[in-house]
Amino acid sequence: MQRTRWQNLLLLTGVTGLLAWLLLRVLEGQGVTLPPVPWLVVAVLLVISVIVFTMGWAVRQFLRGRRPDLDPLRAARTAVLAKASSYTGSLLAGWYAAQVLLVVGDLDIASRRARAISAGLAVAGAVLLAVVGLIVEWFCRVPPQDKPTERTGRDSADPAAA
Repeated sequence: MQRTRWQNLLLLTGVTGLLAWLLLRVLEGQGVTLPPVPWLVVAVLLVISVIVFTMGWAVRQFLRGRRPDLDPLRAARTAVLAKASSYTGSLLAGWYAAQVLLVVGDLDIASRRARAISAGLAVAGAVLLAVVGLIVEWFCRVPPQDKPTERTGRDSADPAAA
């Protein structure tokens, strides 16, 4: 599994934000109003971030030899969860950023201001989830194994010995 590049996540956030903003503008033009962003979204994103980080910290301790009782399958699942968290956080950051951009011109209206604040906090929670996913993915990387070289009397890396 290759590491997730932060540039890809940033691009995903931008594309998601742009597409979501266009969709929200069209819906708003047709008179459709989205429900407000619940504050529970921010709390859930924070809880998930803490859980992913805690699982990643356990894997880090396992790889350093400080927690030998951790199941290697759990470590692999944690790496996959970290990758999924970084992509999910990136997608959600784009979605909620589009909602902030949609109402940023109408902050003098109380309901729009409340949406901007709650969506802005949701963006912060989603970015935190993406960053935690990247950090935990880094925690889960396994150092390369040293490959033993076969010694047959000659050094195969030395072309002069042939």
